[in-house]
Amino acid sequence: MTTMVDGYVPVIDLSSGTREELASAIGGACATSGFYVIVGHGIPRELVARMYAVTTEFFTLPVEEKDRAGGFRRSGGTTAQSLDQQSPPDLCESFGAHVTALADGWPDAPAAFRETWLEYLTAVESLAHDLLRLSARALGSAEDFYDDKFDRHTSSLVANFYYPQHGAPLPGQLRRGAHTDFGGLTVLYQEDDLSGLQVRHGENEWRDVRAIPGSFVVNIGDLLARWTGGRWVSTLHRVVNPAPGDTSSRLSVPFFYQPNHDAVVDSVVAGEWIATKMRKLFAPR
Repeated sequence: MTTMVDGYVPVIDLSSGTREELASAIGGACATSGFYVIVGHGIPRELVARMYAVTTEFFTLPVEEKDRAGGFRRSGGTTAQSLDQQSPPDLCESFGAHVTALADGWPDAPAAFRETWLEYLTAVESLAHDLLRLSARALGSAEDFYDDKFDRHTSSLVANFYYPQHGAPLPGQLRRGAHTDFGGLTVLYQEDDLSGLQVRHGENEWRDVRAIPGSFVVNIGDLLARWTGGRWVSTLHRVVNPAPGDTSSRLSVPFFYQPNHDAVVDSVVAGEWIATKMRKLFAPR
């Protein structure tokens, strides 16, 4: 049911084992690395392939056309700013859809973009909800413990496009600077044959999270770690640059499963916490 990636990040097969066994595996991962990889999750590869196809097509459009989409954001800041760290801008573009504003901001092209994103969003939201219920069980609570804290969740589905690098990056510049995620759970799909995602191990070591075909990478965010009283960890991670001369692009699609805006986590209001982090993330440089 469980194997290890680089001895640090476990691979958990959701189609194998009892609920108790799955919860135990998730609990062990979240108490050590804060990351785990899942297979046997039930999301069709065909849906993921369509999602990647329309998203890649969108990012290859002219910049002026992408700019007309409300959820599009060109590089200009760095995720490291959310931790009050300064570094050159991240080398990526992104498009995001927020569950509280799904009627707005969609691109006009590709034609199947909105329909495909909504279909994928429904599937990954259901998966994240089940993982959260397993997380509650792992912590010794009833599986429905978090249900009323996520029944009006404020989640986002985001695509990060790491464009080809034809020149050397600036000193300290990465595709995504080191950061932790802000909220509950992150469920990330990354391309099978490309990675670049690294997770911090100890004080100074970074471990690669290799891409396993058909898998999702899951990690917990700051708010869920607070909810556990520090039993689980929200771990620093980053996306490093390709090797010199490698001009391939990379696409990753994280789903950020965030609590209700008014959920209180260890005396912190979830929506206020996330808003503060987002302001830092996109603060003028």
